[in-house]
Amino acid sequence: MDNKTAQGAQRLSLAQLQAWEALGYGMFIHFGMSTYDGEELSKGDKPSSLYAPDQLDVDQWVSVARDAGMRYAVLTTKHVAGHALWPSQYTDYHVGTSGNTTDVVEAFVKACDQRGVMPGFYYCSWDNHHLYGSKTPSMIPFGEAFTTAEYREFQWNQVTELLTQYGKIGEVWIDIPMVLPRDYRHKLYDHIATLQPEAIIMMNHGIGDGSRFNIAKVWPCDIIAIERFLPNSHTGHVRWREIEGQQYYMPGEVCDPIGKEWFYVEGDTLRSDAELLGMYLTSRTRDANLLLDVPPDKHGRIPQTSIDALMRLRKNLDLLGMG
Repeated sequence: MDNKTAQGAQRLSLAQLQAWEALGYGMFIHFGMSTYDGEELSKGDKPSSLYAPDQLDVDQWVSVARDAGMRYAVLTTKHVAGHALWPSQYTDYHVGTSGNTTDVVEAFVKACDQRGVMPGFYYCSWDNHHLYGSKTPSMIPFGEAFTTAEYREFQWNQVTELLTQYGKIGEVWIDIPMVLPRDYRHKLYDHIATLQPEAIIMMNHGIGDGSRFNIAKVWPCDIIAIERFLPNSHTGHVRWREIEGQQYYMPGEVCDPIGKEWFYVEGDTLRSDAELLGMYLTSRTRDANLLLDVPPDKHGRIPQTSIDALMRLRKNLDLLGMG
């Protein structure tokens, strides 16, 4: 394919996708019930009141991202626990019934808009609290998990809330899309694209270096997730992909935490300065964005140790002329 003249079959133009690629570096923000119950794959059985940050400072999160040189941020609006970081009208399991009633989603978008950081939303299809008859990977083997039509209606309604109440959103991350039937994924993708026409839509492919793309699990989507890996060392990230007979331009996004855990865990060891620099340089030189997860603690603030590590990385990149 002649990459200089090709436009591809994808929904977004090359110019739009390349503008997203030019952002280069973003902050993933895992925060929610799992911060408080200590379980990444929370059972969703803890009371809403357990979520109770006493120094919640969303402005601080986004200021840290900006100062670290990150140009976009993606917030976990609802993770496996099912607890929503906004006051959803479709459940009572949300911040409005919790130990801190701040609408975190609203505060996040406002902070991003004020600081020139592009906001993105993460939404998890695996929900251990709102089952509606679904069987999640917490209950049966991952490959056998499924969602019911009732759950999918619930997800549709919540995604609609998120994409109609908070202004322009630059990236929409749908996690665990493989528990959703393909026909529903197509409908959901089209719905998201209708509500936020300029947004990048991610259906998370999961752990891997991005070389393989399982259409049955995640199609359709705009970009390819490279989770807990770096792009393939031989090919780098291959942007042009053939999907069912058509060519699509699909950028890559590496996602990995600054330590070992996605959510804040007391005593989690941060990666060394050398490793963080290597993650950044390898991701970018192999043609993928880096979405680095930096979780706030139980107080609702990014710990100083994480801030210091990010600023050292920024300094190292500045020394290399890449800041």
